[in-house]
Amino acid sequence: MGSRRRRSGSFSFMEEQPEEKEEEGELQWPFGRLDALGRDELRESAYELFVACCRFSQGSSGRAPPSRHPADGSDAGTKAGAGIMSATSRVKGALGLRARLAGPMRTMVNSGSPVTLPSAAGTATALSPAGKPKQRPMTSAEIMRQQMGVTEQSDTRLRKTLMRFLAGQVGRQAETIILPLELLRHLRPPDFVDSNEYHRWQRRQLKILEAGLVLHSWPPCDRLNSSGLRLREILTASELKPIDTSKHSEAMRNLCNCVMALAWRYQNATPVEACHWADGFPFNIHLYLSLLRSIFDLKDKTVILDEVDELLELMKKTWATLGINKMVHTVCFTWVLFEQYVRTGLVEPDLMGATLALLDEVANDAMRPERESGYVKVLLPTMASLKAWAEKKLLDYHEGLEKGGRIEMMDNVLCLAFSTAKIISEETSSNASVGMLVKLDTGGDADDFSPINCVDRFIRASLKCAFTKAQENCNGKVDSRVVDEEDPQEALIKLAKETEELALLEKENYSPLLKRWYPNPTAVAVVTLHSCYGAVLKQYLLKTSVLTNELVRVLHTAGNLEKVLIQMAAEDSVGAEGGGKGILSEMIPYQVDSIIFNLIKRWVDDRLRMARGCFNRAKETESWNPKSKSEPYAESAVDLMQLAKMTVDEFFEIQVEAKDELGRDLADGLDTLFKEYCSFAASCGSKESFIPALPPLTRCNQDSMVAQLWKRAAAPCTVGADPSLVLVCRPFPAPGDSTTNHRHTASRGTQRLCVRLNTLQYFLGCLHTIDESFSSHCSPLPSHRHFDGAHSSIHSVILHVAELAAFRLIFVDSSHSFYDSLYFGSVYHARIHPTLQVLNQNLTYLTSVLIDGAQPQAVCEVMKASFGAFLMVLLAGGSGRAFTRGDYDMLVEDFMSLKHMFLGCGKGLVAEEVVEQQAEVVEGVLALMRLPTEKLVEDFSIAACEASGLGRSLETVPMPPTTGKWHCSDPNTMLRVLCHRNDDAANRFLKKAFELPKRR
Repeated sequence: MGSRRRRSGSFSFMEEQPEEKEEEGELQWPFGRLDALGRDELRESAYELFVACCRFSQGSSGRAPPSRHPADGSDAGTKAGAGIMSATSRVKGALGLRARLAGPMRTMVNSGSPVTLPSAAGTATALSPAGKPKQRPMTSAEIMRQQMGVTEQSDTRLRKTLMRFLAGQVGRQAETIILPLELLRHLRPPDFVDSNEYHRWQRRQLKILEAGLVLHSWPPCDRLNSSGLRLREILTASELKPIDTSKHSEAMRNLCNCVMALAWRYQNATPVEACHWADGFPFNIHLYLSLLRSIFDLKDKTVILDEVDELLELMKKTWATLGINKMVHTVCFTWVLFEQYVRTGLVEPDLMGATLALLDEVANDAMRPERESGYVKVLLPTMASLKAWAEKKLLDYHEGLEKGGRIEMMDNVLCLAFSTAKIISEETSSNASVGMLVKLDTGGDADDFSPINCVDRFIRASLKCAFTKAQENCNGKVDSRVVDEEDPQEALIKLAKETEELALLEKENYSPLLKRWYPNPTAVAVVTLHSCYGAVLKQYLLKTSVLTNELVRVLHTAGNLEKVLIQMAAEDSVGAEGGGKGILSEMIPYQVDSIIFNLIKRWVDDRLRMARGCFNRAKETESWNPKSKSEPYAESAVDLMQLAKMTVDEFFEIQVEAKDELGRDLADGLDTLFKEYCSFAASCGSKESFIPALPPLTRCNQDSMVAQLWKRAAAPCTVGADPSLVLVCRPFPAPGDSTTNHRHTASRGTQRLCVRLNTLQYFLGCLHTIDESFSSHCSPLPSHRHFDGAHSSIHSVILHVAELAAFRLIFVDSSHSFYDSLYFGSVYHARIHPTLQVLNQNLTYLTSVLIDGAQPQAVCEVMKASFGAFLMVLLAGGSGRAFTRGDYDMLVEDFMSLKHMFLGCGKGLVAEEVVEQQAEVVEGVLALMRLPTEKLVEDFSIAACEASGLGRSLETVPMPPTTGKWHCSDPNTMLRVLCHRNDDAANRFLKKAFELPKRR
């Protein structure tokens, strides 16, 4: 034998007894621990007590009359007819329990020495000396022995001992006898099969004495009580070998002294009339429960024996010894029925019904004023245990009441919870100290025990548990870590479906049962599910930063779920107080539309910031070199437009409704960015910076050094012609003459301008594609078109850059062969053909560099710049140029060559009407050069006076301002023609009218 177990008399209401731990581990043992005693030891001792109390009851043992079998240990004094069981159980009828299907329990009649043969359950067959079997109904005592699992040998030994002990003690009460002590006195080792059996039996008796007199005694025993200490010493001494219990042994004398002192001790100086060795709590309850458990059929543990009335009546005889009354018995009986209901797997609803019926009686007993002090010790922990079991089921009734089709038992479980809660509430309200203890053990207040509050709590808790399990099924993880999965969107969508199915299950299966206790259970359930899914959705959104179609699907699914749940809650709240507004107000909206809008807006803002960053980098790093030969435009434009197109495509791939507002925001943001890029592309100067400064107005000098050199170095080309029309035939060396080199002369700066043009044209094409996407998905605002500002800016900048490139090509790249050389010295020797060759080469290069869309505008602007440069040669060519009327035909011929070059440039790059329109101005100026000087002077004078507001007064001709807009009707243009007219009439007029100096 090992060391003794720890012994303690303390216990908690909800402390679990290891030996009483149920199969499902769901029912908490309410009666404290008995560490030193096991269930079998308690059962054997309870049976000994039962037999002794029946024997002392003057013939109420339930056996046949003693005269029939006085020597076999049958109860002497059994009432006549007590061994015959009633056909119908009053107890079972009152509790609504079904009758047992098997027949009455039978056994043999022992007359002589029969041979016992095994037979069916509850039946014993005996063969008489004549060989004929005889049968009779079993007595209550025999049934009890069989139910308690006591062998006939042990029962016989017990009964013989009691007969010896009780001889001559007629009239003595059972509660005045310390049964274990008397058994130790009268039983010796020879009465047992072997010494080990006797040792085990003796140890059990001593431990029973310790439990009843010291550990769980009534009244409580001081830890340092001398008798208690001596009893423990004896128990310790018996661990290795049995103690000597002979009549005159010292050990037996010490044992008797300490046991009697403990059992008959005074309490509060009041003499006692009965010994207290088995009536201390919870020891007495453990013993009594061992007896009560015998009422269940051994073959079908869900059925109570039909003989339960007689068995309970016999058990009643132990009440005086155990300190139990009917009120305590009712509580214990309630516990045993429910304990069996749980132990047998909740399959017998009759046991639950019987428990509820007994709880009504318990409730009535609890209200009585004449209660013993120990009653509360039994009542409250029992009720607390039943209540805890019921609440555990109800707090997760989707799990606890769904398995095995147990939904129909919900009403009984609710009744159990409310009945026990009511008893506890009434008990604690009348006893403050007990109320505090219950509050600590049950974790609640009496106010929480109202059915409405409880059902509300059950619904919310169970739906939360059910939602968590659904989440685990969808995600494989506990709590709200759905966002950590590889495919959280699919998990959330599946969870929404599971949530809706859970709500429908609640509405169809559970709410009709809960409606009895709660006005709108479906509403509370869907509000709870709405909150649970909302928490998961919120966490998912907090960890999601990228807007995708999957995210939108999740939000749409959440929105649809919310609509279903709100509809169910509203339907269930019809007729409720205030229309159920209190419950419906708990449903904090998911605000799916607002979330989607904000996500898309944030997404749009992020993409616009990315595009802005791309543009800012372009401003710092763009060199306007072509990206490649196949993509002859700036890389920054490619990056920006690819990002823009990708943004627009992804935006419209997002499956959301009512995107017009955000689409317009995106379009406006891109439009602003495109306009800024256009401004960036346009920041390359102005065409005025390439136009040569106009020389001062002077008179043409016929006797100038240039003219003299012409006359000496050249022979006339036409004999007999008018001397005023004679042209110098000898060429005059023009500065920058490059007639022998016809390669293109476009500079790097002009090439970069071409890249800008290509870029802008590429921008225009991409913008058209983006605009079509917006037009097909978003409706434009009235009187507004997407990217109007960007379209206008691009066209404006294309014109500006094309003009700039044209003026640079003409006035910078081609200046040496055009403005600097054409007609320099003389018209005849500086004709336009070399200029056209260079210009043609530059145009060919230009069209090879520019993409197709950029060519027409660029060539058109080159044409305009060429016509402008031609006019500047004629009107602002400086002192190196002079013209006569005889030069007119050559000038017209040269201009026609220039014009035809543009008419034939490419495949209609410049429309004929455009060329003719631009040529009209030049041709008008050329027409002035054909006029006689007198006519030109007259027309000039009239135009100058009219322009200055002097009318046609020719007395004083005002100096017209220089506008740079050459035209045949412009006074300044006429004046410049006169200044370049190489004749005396023009010279005289200019000297007289304006005192212009001669050219030097």
